[in-house]
Amino acid sequence: MLYLLLAFLGRGWLVFIASLTQADDRAGLVRLFYPLKDDFLLALLTGLGAVLLYLLVIAERKRAWRWPMAVFRRMKWGLWSLLTLDGMLLGQRLLHSDFMFSPAAAFDALMLFWGALYLLKSLHLKLYLSDWQADAED
Repeated sequence: MLYLLLAFLGRGWLVFIASLTQADDRAGLVRLFYPLKDDFLLALLTGLGAVLLYLLVIAERKRAWRWPMAVFRRMKWGLWSLLTLDGMLLGQRLLHSDFMFSPAAAFDALMLFWGALYLLKSLHLKLYLSDWQADAED
């Protein structure tokens, strides 16, 4: 579930990476998901936090370095910050569209709600974030 939340928050980067696979029209795929260039650039900017948190999860999986351990335990605050920022951007998009219904905005709102519920109620996430302990021989 954490990976799905990180993928949702970093969806701008996923679209960017997928657009690199298109040899003939790279901008076509980006325009499909983000008709306005400003929305795409904002998605890349806000998704940078999700990419950094994903790198933190990879560092936990490898457990090669000790310095990310303290940041990893506080990753929940980073996820809350990214969800809040994404919610504010959704509100801005809805305001600019005069609150007209769109499936993309409804999906974003549903994912934001689900992400907030996951961060509030997930015992698995709580245990996962407290799992990375210092080794006894260090």
